[in-house]
Amino acid sequence: MNKKHILIIEDEKDIAELLEFNLENNEYKTSIANNGELGLEKARTLNPDLILLDLMLPGIHGLDVCRVLKTDAKMKETAIIMLTALGQEENIVEGLEAGADDYITKPFSFKVLMARMQSVLRRESTTEGDINKPVNIYNVLISPRTRGVKIENKTIDLTFTEFQILHLLASHPGWVFTRYQIIDKIRGDNYPVTDRSVDFQIVGLRKKMGESGNLIETIRGVGYRFKSDEL
Repeated sequence: MNKKHILIIEDEKDIAELLEFNLENNEYKTSIANNGELGLEKARTLNPDLILLDLMLPGIHGLDVCRVLKTDAKMKETAIIMLTALGQEENIVEGLEAGADDYITKPFSFKVLMARMQSVLRRESTTEGDINKPVNIYNVLISPRTRGVKIENKTIDLTFTEFQILHLLASHPGWVFTRYQIIDKIRGDNYPVTDRSVDFQIVGLRKKMGESGNLIETIRGVGYRFKSDEL
C-alpha cells in the first residue's frame, strides 16, 4: 500500500521538522517547502495527497496559496489543512472560505492533527458508490438511496434540504462546514439555499431530531459540524 504524501508548507524550521518526524513515524511520506512560492511549485510538481499549510508565510501568503491551488483544475481536489497561530473566528472563516478543508490553530495536539488528517483523507477518497452507502452513527441511520432517516429506529420525516444537510454533516463527523460550503454541497436548481436559510434549516432539523439534535454542533462564527469521537 502506497504511503500518503504530505506536503508541509511551513517557514518555521523547528515546526516543519517536528511535523516531518512525527508524520514519517506514522508511515506518511513528507516534503517541505519554507515559503509560499516554493510551496506552490512543489504542490504542482509532487501532487501530494494532503497539504499542511501555514498562513503567515514569507512571500505569498498562505491564504493566497490556498486560493491558487483550489482554482487550479489539477490541484483543486488536493486536501489542504491550515495550521496557523491566527485563531480568531474571522481568520477561521476566511481560511475555510478560501477553500481549506480544515483549520487547526497553533499550538496543536499531534493526536488531534492526525485525527483531522485521517478524516480529510477519508473524505477525499470517497467515491460515487460511497455516497449512496447508508450512514449509521450515534443511532442515526441515513439511507441515501431511499432518502430515509431513522433515529433510535423511529422514522424521521425530513424535507429535501434537511436531508441533504444531515447527510452531508453525518457523512463527515468532526468536519466543520461553513454556511457557504453547505450551500455549495447541497444546492440544486430546484432547491435554492441561502446562507441565512441554512441556519433556519438547521433549527428545523434539530427540532425533528429531538435529543439527537445536539449531535449537530454550532461552531460560532464559522458553521456547523456533526459530533465525532475523534475530537
